[in-house]
Amino acid sequence: MGEVWKTKYGYRRVKQANPDLREAISAARDISDTVDGQAEIAAALIGLPIDEVKHEIVALNAREKHLQTKIIQMGNSGKTVVVERSVRRRPRPTN
Repeated sequence: MGEVWKTKYGYRRVKQANPDLREAISAARDISDTVDGQAEIAAALIGLPIDEVKHEIVALNAREKHLQTKIIQMGNSGKTVVVERSVRRRPRPTN
């Protein structure tokens, strides 16, 4: 399972799991701006070949082109709201 720690509240076990592919890509996007750099970082995190990870990054980028994201600051309170809207193409009616 994982490491066991003795605390004042009793024994605690920590579950250790490796990141999945999407988590590794998300972390790599925060570190690098280029697709090649992201693929190298994500592949190193999860132990997959770079080509396989690069293919998934390109596929995720293609899917995310249809999302519009706006970050709105709410007054002086410091609260931030993130709004995502999926833009889909609608077929044009033919007359």
